Amino acid sequence: MTNVVACIDGSNTTPAVCDYAAWASQRLNAPLKFLHVLNKSEFPTPIDFTGSIGLGGKEALLKELTELDEKRGKLALEHGSLMLDFAKARAKNFGVTDPICRQRHGDLVDTLIEMESDIRLLVIGKQGTVGDSIGDHVGNNLERVVRTMHRPILVAPQSYQAPESIMIAFDGSDTTMKGVEMVASSPLFKGIACHIVMVNNDNKDVSDQLRWAETTLSDTGFTVIKAEISGEVKKALCDYRDQNKIGMVIMGAYGHSKIRQFLVGSTTTKMIQHTAQVPLLLLR
Repeated sequence: MTNVVACIDGSNTTPAVCDYAAWASQRLNAPLKFLHVLNKSEFPTPIDFTGSIGLGGKEALLKELTELDEKRGKLALEHGSLMLDFAKARAKNFGVTDPICRQRHGDLVDTLIEMESDIRLLVIGKQGTVGDSIGDHVGNNLERVVRTMHRPILVAPQSYQAPESIMIAFDGSDTTMKGVEMVASSPLFKGIACHIVMVNNDNKDVSDQLRWAETTLSDTGFTVIKAEISGEVKKALCDYRDQNKIGMVIMGAYGHSKIRQFLVGSTTTKMIQHTAQVPLLLLR
């Protein structure tokens, strides 16, 4: 696991995705790779129309359809290349010396699965180009990526600001316990104040785990603020985040079964929906 990989698609979050990826690349001292995937359903590979035109089809129409299809694909490739050039230039201005650019044709999730063993951190926007005007909508690609990948995923908001504090949404699960260990050992957050926040805790065992988390982080040099709060989970976390001017939220992703999420909703999805100004780091 070596690369910080940033998925770019030309949506409103693309500049922030580039900046957060560059920030992470520098702090982790890891190579930065920009990835643009041409969706095969929107930009299919050239099609042979001869079988669908019929025996009476005109050669001129057949030629025109083929040329239009090829032109559309070529323009999409050129547009993607321009986006990658933009991302590379932005990263260099940020101080990254040699960012890598890759363009693929296929499905985003399938492409990332192929690359997963080389990904240390994945950076992606909350919405794609289709979702730019749909408010709190969570892009379908993002949800598929988060449910499928087993790497840390940083969901970028629409603007970049280097985090001066982080908040770990702690629930005592194995994922958040590993998350505390990851934060403690990673250079990504060194020198940044850490809030550990638990919502609606009435379990002594979890309180002991919360104290363990505080000690683990303190022992590695973090300034730690521990808080136990009450209320509806998403609202309580968002209120604490806003009131304390948190720069990044860290939490486990999709801890319950899909059936339970369908019935009661998912805290993960709700938190992604409210990633307006603050990035969200999701752990699996």
